[in-house]
Amino acid sequence: MQQIDKENIKKLSKKIKKLRLAQSKSLNKFILSNGHLTTATWSRLENGINDYKFSTLLRVASLLNIKIDELLKDIDFNYNFTED
Repeated sequence: MQQIDKENIKKLSKKIKKLRLAQSKSLNKFILSNGHLTTATWSRLENGINDYKFSTLLRVASLLNIKIDELLKDIDFNYNFTED
């Protein structure tokens, strides 16, 4: 995985957590009230542990009541595909 990927995942994970906390909900309460993802999956998302499919990010945006473009705002999409 490229360094830019790791940085983007970390940036996105912090944003997801910040948006959830802005709703003043604990992780368990948020998942119980919204469903569709497990607490473990959401925790991995917030901690930048995994890289996720676009469909999962669409679901995350929906659960946070924002559009996907707002979720992905400030993410660097400039890639050098010649790097390992």
